[in-house]
Amino acid sequence: MAVIHKTTLVPGKLELVAPWLAAQPWYVGTGRAPELDKSGGFRLDDPEGEVGIEFLVVTDTSGEDEPRAYLVPLTYRAESLDGADHALIGTTEHGVLGHRWVYDGTHDPVLQAQLLALIQDRAEPQAQSASDTPDPTVVPTLNGPALPVDAVATTVSHGPDGTELAVEIPAYAAHTLHLVRALDPNSAAPADPALRAHLTAEWQAPDADHRVTGLLAVLRPTAS
Repeated sequence: MAVIHKTTLVPGKLELVAPWLAAQPWYVGTGRAPELDKSGGFRLDDPEGEVGIEFLVVTDTSGEDEPRAYLVPLTYRAESLDGADHALIGTTEHGVLGHRWVYDGTHDPVLQAQLLALIQDRAEPQAQSASDTPDPTVVPTLNGPALPVDAVATTVSHGPDGTELAVEIPAYAAHTLHLVRALDPNSAAPADPALRAHLTAEWQAPDADHRVTGLLAVLRPTAS
């Protein structure tokens, strides 16, 4: 299990994410620079214990309309990831672990593998801010059998509707893992009989008086 250190991070996560967020195709612009609050999220364990994996939920309060929450998967590495300069969000100094490279985790093969495992109920989500503590508010739902364990994400594409990971499985039909990035409170899985799995989770509502639950990801066969 990953150990959560109560220490400093300079610059902080929200400082790193804000300018990067504004440049994403799924970001709903407000005409101003994003002003972010941390609203929730969870972690996954790297089986090798090397890469930090976090699914961060941030809320942008910069607009005059209702604040909007976004899903930002991140990975933290002690060394740069080869071939992933395009996915680098920035670097930071961790008070215990030292220099860390912070990536858009959708391009990191470690996060991709663990996300595929999670949505098929093969990985246990962990609390964002506590060591060795499962998070029961993160709920994967399978519709039928899971995919073979050798399924891998091969390509990543970002668009106004979110992020899609192409999932390839030897001698098996291709699938697509869709990540919702602009989150919708109280959203549910679409009524699609072909849907293989979906993932929901909780995050803090902007008024801070209650938590909401919404859809984070769906796994379905790739349309031919």
